[in-house]
Amino acid sequence: MTNPPPPPRLRFLASADPIAPLPAADIEHIFRHTEPLWQELDNARFFITGGTGFFGVWLLETLARAQQHFALDLEAAILTRNPAAFAQKAPHLANNARFRWLKGDVRTFPFPSGEFSHVIHGAGTSSRPIPAAEMLDTLVDGARRVLQFSARSHCRRLLFISSGAVYGPQPPELPRIPETHPHAPDPIRPASVYGEGKRLAELLCAIATREANLPCVIARCFAFIGPHLPLDAHFAAGNFLRDAANGGPIRVESDGRAARSWLHMADLMIWLLTLLTRGKPAYPYNVGSDEHLPVADLAARIKNSSGIACPVLIRDPPNPEPPPRYVPNICRAREELGLEVRIGIDEAILRTLTWMKELSP
Repeated sequence: MTNPPPPPRLRFLASADPIAPLPAADIEHIFRHTEPLWQELDNARFFITGGTGFFGVWLLETLARAQQHFALDLEAAILTRNPAAFAQKAPHLANNARFRWLKGDVRTFPFPSGEFSHVIHGAGTSSRPIPAAEMLDTLVDGARRVLQFSARSHCRRLLFISSGAVYGPQPPELPRIPETHPHAPDPIRPASVYGEGKRLAELLCAIATREANLPCVIARCFAFIGPHLPLDAHFAAGNFLRDAANGGPIRVESDGRAARSWLHMADLMIWLLTLLTRGKPAYPYNVGSDEHLPVADLAARIKNSSGIACPVLIRDPPNPEPPPRYVPNICRAREELGLEVRIGIDEAILRTLTWMKELSP
């Protein structure tokens, strides 16, 4: 009797681990659906905050590959708290001659010299656990500082990475939340600090657009999956991938009924680049997938796609209350900018797992 083949091995990437380049197929997907935009970005000078985070790494690698693929003259200055640490983590990006690294805090950074045609403000994300008051300061004072710098540097386009958290809890009877939704986070709950901070930052962007003629485009981002997703933070998809990489079990820290949607990061890059070049200023766009499913289903799909024989453990019994939802209505981006969810959730899971497997020794 022959023994069954061993299950495929996955690599568990902790936040401190070196990161590998993105899959060629993901970069090709981005270029296929953004090719007309790149000529507009020739000779662009970018200033980027949050460039060493989950979104930032994808943005930097996309810019680096586009510069070569389309023979562009573009450069980027990236603000980060610790350039040396990122150089150890991602030398293939840190050593790129087109990137200039600026050490500083987004709230107080000294303005670099020169003019910058495009600013992408992505600092102040929710993945790094910090005290609530510090998070609020980072989101609000950081946005104010970036807007002041953008006005002084004669920025032509600014993309602010906001969040679906600005809506507060999504009513369970509302299948998908539109940009016109009037609700907001509860201001007396400390857990609302991230959403409230993003709301105030959006307001600052709208003021800068109207009073300083600074074209600020707002991207309200939801949930995402793909290479470099933190596996040791509070993201459900990342936690399930981590559990699969460790051989299981895959743990769902709830009753598993909450409805979520996940957009693949290659699609996200298409959306963000389109918003940067085509989006209307002071006019928010939901960014994410409207293909939703319960988190327990996501865990089961990751298990099945990984090929690992392990249980999915759901911690809590079913709650009699309607399950929470976090799913965007993307009609605005779809109808006005032609943006689509091109990579469905099953393919998104498979692409991410394939990348993890290829990294394994």
